[in-house]
Amino acid sequence: MADTPVRVVIVDDHSIFRSGLRADLDASIEVVGEAADAAAAIEVIEATRPDVVLLDVHLPAGRGAAGAVGTAPDAGGGEAVIRGASPAVPTTRFLALSVSDAAEDVVRVIRAGARGYITKGSSGAEVSRAVHAVAGGDAVFSPRLAGFVLDAFGAAVGETAATSDELDRLSAREQEVMRLIARGYAYKEVAAELFISMKTVESHVSAVLRKLQLSSRYELTAWATERRLL
Repeated sequence: MADTPVRVVIVDDHSIFRSGLRADLDASIEVVGEAADAAAAIEVIEATRPDVVLLDVHLPAGRGAAGAVGTAPDAGGGEAVIRGASPAVPTTRFLALSVSDAAEDVVRVIRAGARGYITKGSSGAEVSRAVHAVAGGDAVFSPRLAGFVLDAFGAAVGETAATSDELDRLSAREQEVMRLIARGYAYKEVAAELFISMKTVESHVSAVLRKLQLSSRYELTAWATERRLL
């Protein structure tokens, strides 16, 4: 329903910032949980299953969370949250909200699976619009950060041709399924969207992963994000 609020979890190690952000968000956004470190965030996300997680990039890991999900100790807890929570709650999308505008931070968190990255200098209205956009399946970046992403993931003609060759391996229906799965749709949601059975969805996903030589839907999301197919 159009009136259904977007359910959000705020993850930041500063309680004052969390309180201020909660107060500044649009009334159409419902904050269903908060966390101050990566381990607590993973627990809250799995318990509340939000639509969007507003996530600080530089975050304490908390109780060994970074190592538990295979994230480098110096990478920052933001990656640990994404990699730790995404397999359990694949429909949740992550929007990085950080004071950092460093290219390496932007690229790293997008590679981990975030759908967007905006800075903490953004207004409450700007953050609210970004939350709605990410919840709707779009990718969102602060204007000056978009260039980092384009540079990192490449916009060369040769890469575009390579992507076309890869897509040519997939049938039209497989491409439809691929894009929906990469955007975070559950198999049941894909089936409803395309008016096919879940078994058919599973068959198409298996074919897509095999043809693209990928091993999971999370690798598929990263693959599609790098090629700007979402």
